[in-house]
Amino acid sequence: MIPPLLELCDVHAGYDGITALHGVNLSVCAGQVLALLGPNGAGKTTTQKVSAGVHAVESGRVFYSGRDVTGVSSRDAARAGVCLIPEGRGIFPNLTVRENLWMMTFTAKSRDQIEELAFSRFPILEKRAGQTAGTMSGGEQQMLALTRGLATDPSVLLLDELSMGLAPLVVSELYEQVAQIAREGVAVLVVEQFASAVLDMADHAAVLVRGRVEYEGPPDQSLRNELANLYLGSTT
Repeated sequence: MIPPLLELCDVHAGYDGITALHGVNLSVCAGQVLALLGPNGAGKTTTQKVSAGVHAVESGRVFYSGRDVTGVSSRDAARAGVCLIPEGRGIFPNLTVRENLWMMTFTAKSRDQIEELAFSRFPILEKRAGQTAGTMSGGEQQMLALTRGLATDPSVLLLDELSMGLAPLVVSELYEQVAQIAREGVAVLVVEQFASAVLDMADHAAVLVRGRVEYEGPPDQSLRNELANLYLGSTT
């Protein structure tokens, strides 16, 4: 069997003696979109940071393609093909769109190659190429952040709150691209607080509550019916 591109096994992690993750088990295979849901403070972002080598594991194991990489640095995780696009987008707001894209030439791609990748996925970025990135709409900034990440040719893509502050139509367009990225063989782990934004295109879902996986399975109607209970401890 082909191992998952990303796997967390009984992972515990925390901050200053306070445990944020209590034995988290998750896996994402090539071509799969896993939606990681849960209320604020559930541990979703910590899970992604652990996956990307940004935050240390207290116990448990992290695997990339079946290889134990527990304790991997963020730099080595990136070299292994893991790309984290954090909440807040992580672009350079004072540079133009084109200059933001050119920053990715460290990947050994030419400027023309990087621009072609970005503009073919999101044609609006070509129209905004000379515009200062910080003056674009939130959705356009998110498109720029996503294409910058894709310039690294990731095998694992970690997205944190992609829909934050964006209009539903923009969110739908972004997630259409995420689904296409997965179809190209990338394993995608999407953190979302708002389930409706991602469940229609996810292949699998997990719900974190207080640092524990309380649900894992298909993103079907039964999950939607249970979300209020999972988030709030109530069906109302």
